[in-house]
Amino acid sequence: MKTIKFTAILITAMLLSFKIMAQSEQLVVPLSEPGKPYKLDVSLVTGSIKVIGYEGKDVIIDVKGEGHKKDDGDNQMDGMHRISGGDNLEVTAKEKNNKVTVSSGLPNKMVSLTIKVPQGASNIKLETVNDGMISVSNVSGDLEVTNVNGAINMDGISGSVVANTVNGMLKVSFKSVDAKSAMAFSTLNGDVNVTFPAGIRANFKLKTDQGSIYTDFDMTTDPSTPKVTKTAKDGMYRLAMDEWVYGKVGGGGPEVMMKTMNGSIYIKKAK
Repeated sequence: MKTIKFTAILITAMLLSFKIMAQSEQLVVPLSEPGKPYKLDVSLVTGSIKVIGYEGKDVIIDVKGEGHKKDDGDNQMDGMHRISGGDNLEVTAKEKNNKVTVSSGLPNKMVSLTIKVPQGASNIKLETVNDGMISVSNVSGDLEVTNVNGAINMDGISGSVVANTVNGMLKVSFKSVDAKSAMAFSTLNGDVNVTFPAGIRANFKLKTDQGSIYTDFDMTTDPSTPKVTKTAKDGMYRLAMDEWVYGKVGGGGPEVMMKTMNGSIYIKKAK
């Protein structure tokens, strides 16, 4: 197993104010078996992830620290001037049997990763939590993408996607889809906007609580009865109604679930 670690200590000394500028470094991770399917697993707590497919054989990771910015008033205390922000940056990449795992050793430090990956991935898993978005372009394979406080934007995708965020828009555009794989797209606060190839065959399961559903596909919808649940406990009675819209495109196929609470759903046909 190859382990590559990059650690940066960013220090700037000024008398009245300071600003540690973003610093960028690069990790190059060779695959054990170049040219064969591989896996990529990237996990951050604070920061952004950008993955780009390219014509190459290595996984190339550009690491950028966001730095530390404060107003002048925060740099003085009891007549003393601040000299160092103490900003550190640590990113580790591990490769074993064509699986590359990338993580940050300092979870509360903001970091931005731009990762170039060879074409032909078999599985890509990306996740971040705070202060960042996830973007993916020109890649193929099975993708699992999770964010919490940020958007997800994917373009030029070939394969299958399971994508979920909480606070942010979710936008995906496919070049081609895996005809046998189920997919899911969900957010709590934001629109779900997915563009599929014109010839897709799928069973859609759709739900929005505070929005509308739009499509330019010829979709056959099923006017199903909403699911009603009634419960009684300690003299308290509760009724809940859970309403989904079901539809078929191209005669039907694997299930594609799309869900949002505060936003609309857009199911678009690629031009």
